[in-house]
Amino acid sequence: MKQNFDVIVVGSGITGGWAAKEFCEKGFKTLVIERGRNLEHPSPEYTDMQAPWDIENRGMPSEVFDEEGRYKIIGASGGRYKTQTLQFFVDDKEHPYSTPKDRPFSWTRGYQLGGRSITWGRQSLRWGVKDFQANAKDGHGVPWPIGYDDLAPWYDYVEQFVGISANKDGLDEIPDGIFQKPWQMSCAELFVSKGLAKHYSDRKLVVGRAANLTEPTEQQTALGRGPCQARSYCRRGCSFGGYFSSLSATLPAAKNTGNLTIVTDAIVEKVNYDEKTGKAIGVSIIDAHTKEKRSYQSRVVFLCASTLASVQILLNSKSTTFPNGIANSSGTVGRYIMDHFGGAMANAQVPGFEDKYAYGRRPIATYIPNYRHDKTDEVDFIRGYGYQAIAANRTNSGTAAKRAGIGIEAKDSAHQQGPWRFRAFMYGEMLPYYDNTATLHPTKVDKWGIPLLHIDAHIRENERKMIVQAAKDIKEMLTVVGCTDIKITELNKDKHLELGNKIHEMGGACMGDNPKTSVLNKWSQAHDVPNLFVTDGACMSSCATQNPSLTYMAITARAADYAAKLLSANKL
Repeated sequence: MKQNFDVIVVGSGITGGWAAKEFCEKGFKTLVIERGRNLEHPSPEYTDMQAPWDIENRGMPSEVFDEEGRYKIIGASGGRYKTQTLQFFVDDKEHPYSTPKDRPFSWTRGYQLGGRSITWGRQSLRWGVKDFQANAKDGHGVPWPIGYDDLAPWYDYVEQFVGISANKDGLDEIPDGIFQKPWQMSCAELFVSKGLAKHYSDRKLVVGRAANLTEPTEQQTALGRGPCQARSYCRRGCSFGGYFSSLSATLPAAKNTGNLTIVTDAIVEKVNYDEKTGKAIGVSIIDAHTKEKRSYQSRVVFLCASTLASVQILLNSKSTTFPNGIANSSGTVGRYIMDHFGGAMANAQVPGFEDKYAYGRRPIATYIPNYRHDKTDEVDFIRGYGYQAIAANRTNSGTAAKRAGIGIEAKDSAHQQGPWRFRAFMYGEMLPYYDNTATLHPTKVDKWGIPLLHIDAHIRENERKMIVQAAKDIKEMLTVVGCTDIKITELNKDKHLELGNKIHEMGGACMGDNPKTSVLNKWSQAHDVPNLFVTDGACMSSCATQNPSLTYMAITARAADYAAKLLSANKL
C-alpha cells in the first residue's frame, strides 16, 4: 500500500513535533510516523494526579533491585525507572541493542506518541558563540557549518512558542533569549551564588532555564496549556500542559491546520531511494503488532527519530548507490557518537538557614555554565564542563511525604526542617571521536528482522582529566563560599564511565561543509540526497556542555523553513 504526502516526519518527539508543526502551518500535507503507541493529552497514562502514597511501592519498581535490595539498574534512584514513569520508557529486553561487553552504553528510549518529550529534563539553554567554533579551533571532529548568529533568530522563534521561564543573566556562555518570569533560587542557592560572584569573575550560579510556563501567552493558552503548578511531577506527564512537550504544544498546533496525519505503531525500516532521480521517495514501515509491511511516499523526508534511531534507519537504508546506508558516501554515518558525561559530584551543607524553607517544588535546577573556554593554559585538557545543582532541606526536597512511618511521629518528622544541602553534578563536553560509533550488528536482528544497533562509544584521556579538575573545582568553590561537610564523589580513573546516562546522545550524521567528511550541510540537508533532512541529535557536530534540546528545536525549525521554501519553488 502506498500513500502520498508532501512531507514524512519520522518520530514525534522534540524535533518531530516541531517539524510537523512547521510544515503543517505552511500548508503541506504532513505524515508523522511514530513507532510506539498512540498517547493522548492529557492521558490516562499520566500519573501526575497521584499522591506519593498512591504510587505503587512508593515509586520503586521491584525489578530494579537485586536480592540484597540494591539498585541493579543505573539511574534507578534518579527518577528514570520509577513505577509512576516506567510506562514512558522501553524495556531493553523487548527492544535490545548491542554494546561491547567491557563498554556498556545506556540507550534510554520512549516509544509512544510524543517520545521522550514527555520525560525530558526541560533545561533549555542556548549554545554560545564559542560552542559552534570549538571544532574548527582545536581540530576535533567536523567544523560546524553554522554559527550562533545563524541560529539566534530561531532560538527566539522556538522560545516564544515553547515558553521558557528564565532570568536574563547577561552571560556569553548561555546567551539570553525571550523569557517568561524566572523561577527563584532558594536561600541556600542564593548564598552559594553570591559567594561565587564575590570570589570569581568567571564562575556564576544562575537559576535554570525551564520549558515550564510561568506567564502563558495567548497562543499557549489557546492550545490548552496552563501555568506550571510547581509540583515537580513533570516526568509523570502534565495534565495542565505546564511544561512543553510534543503532546501539549507542537502536535496540537499541527493538528489545528487540518494538514496532519499521524500513524503510530509503525516501525520505519528504511528510507526508500530512487536511483534515477537521486532522491528519497518515502519510507517503508513494519507494523509493530502484525509485522505487515507497507510504504508511504513523500516529496521530503525528515528523520527525527532520535539520534541513534535515526542513525540506525540511515544505515539500514541500503541501495545500489548507497550499499552502506543512504547519504553515506562519506562513510561517516554512525561516527562521532557523543554524550555529556559526569564523574564528579559534590554534596555540601549550607550553614545558617535551618529556619528557612521554600514553598512548592521548583521544576528546574540551578546551573554553573562552562568557565573553561579558552583557558587551556590553566589546565591540561580542552573544552570544559558545567554543573547542574540544587539545594534542598527536609521540608522542600519533596521527600517528606515519602518517608517511612505513620501517625503523629511521621507528621512531626515531616515538619523538621534540618540543614540545607547543596548538590552539584558535572556535565562535561565530550570530544567528537571518529571511532566512537553506532553500526548495524552483522548477525543479530530484532523481532521485526531489523539489524540491532551496535553502540561502541567511550570517553578518553581528555574527559578523564576534566573529571579530576571538575572535582577539584567544585570542592574549591564550595569551600570559598563557606559551605561545610563537603563530600566529593569522583570516578575512579580505571573505571569505565557508561555513556548515555545523561540522555543527551548526539552525533552520527554530523553537519559540515565538506561532503567527504560530513553527512549534512548547514541546513541539516543530506549532501547526497537533497530531499532528506536529519534534525535530531544525530546532526550535531559537537556536544558543548549545555542541554541540547533547545538547539535541536532551533535547528529543526530553521531546516523546515528552508525545506518549505524549496518545496514551494518545486526544487525538491
